[in-house]
Amino acid sequence: MSDLLTVENLGKHFIVSGGLFGNFLGSARRVIRAVDGVSFSIAHGETLGLVGESGCGKSTVGRAILRLLDPTFGKVSLDGRDISHISRRALRPLRQNLQVVFQDPFASLNPRRTVGQSVAEPIKNYGLAKDAELRKAVERLFMRVGLRKDQIDRYPHEFSGGQRQRVGIARALGTKPNLIVLDEPVSALDVSVQAQVINLLVDLQQEFGLAYLFIAHDLAVVEHISARVAVMYLGKIVEIADKRRLFANPKHPYTKALLSAVPSPDPDHKKNRIILQGDMPSPSNPPSGCRFRTRCPIAKPICAEEEPELKAHGKHQFAACHFAAD
Repeated sequence: MSDLLTVENLGKHFIVSGGLFGNFLGSARRVIRAVDGVSFSIAHGETLGLVGESGCGKSTVGRAILRLLDPTFGKVSLDGRDISHISRRALRPLRQNLQVVFQDPFASLNPRRTVGQSVAEPIKNYGLAKDAELRKAVERLFMRVGLRKDQIDRYPHEFSGGQRQRVGIARALGTKPNLIVLDEPVSALDVSVQAQVINLLVDLQQEFGLAYLFIAHDLAVVEHISARVAVMYLGKIVEIADKRRLFANPKHPYTKALLSAVPSPDPDHKKNRIILQGDMPSPSNPPSGCRFRTRCPIAKPICAEEEPELKAHGKHQFAACHFAAD
């Protein structure tokens, strides 16, 4: 499979002022390094899971890829074309192949529009259908995501959370994209509904050959849908590997800690839970060397002096740790 999306050394920094009292006291502005040099690729029809704690920068990566945020540095290529710094006008026709499903389905829908109007809007904007054909296209999308045709003229508040997320998926499918960024698409849903939506996404991927960037913090969900998994910590990828390799034999201590917290369906299976000490450092003042060293149970002096590179550890597995075992 060829690469559909290539992300090279992507970074997004935010400048934060000192605020009212900070300006009065002469405090300097801070730089928030939300994403600080992230690289990965996604092949046609592949799902890459992007996981990490809240605040690690994974959603910012998704927004930078979509150009909802302009990258500070780095390169994003879609089907071989650099889209990271092109104008909004040049980007518009390319957005047809790059869609998104947000975490909160209610916030992503206009409450003053029917859900049918929301699903129809991108189809109409790209001239893919109009009038009676547009209505039929929306009806087909509703039926494909498990909704009824008679629900098209209802408003978002008349739907459950799972139904609203199906509307969001239908809207993303309307332009016939190659890649969909799924930003925590099931985290706001009940567990039983999560499974239904995940199964729907898997079926749609097989039917339409879609590629997904699946952003989440729930590793159990990521394991079910992803082919490969990238683990982020404080703005950087610390491990990326084939799903089976990562879950069976994680190399980075942060990945091991995350996996130790995943509940087991077997009540008799006992896990050695790894409890990380302290909180994630501020992205405005990350630790020197390895960013995970302040919470790492195996940190040594070299971890404060040298930042580890993302190196291969076996086939199709890469980890950024000085002491990752092969």
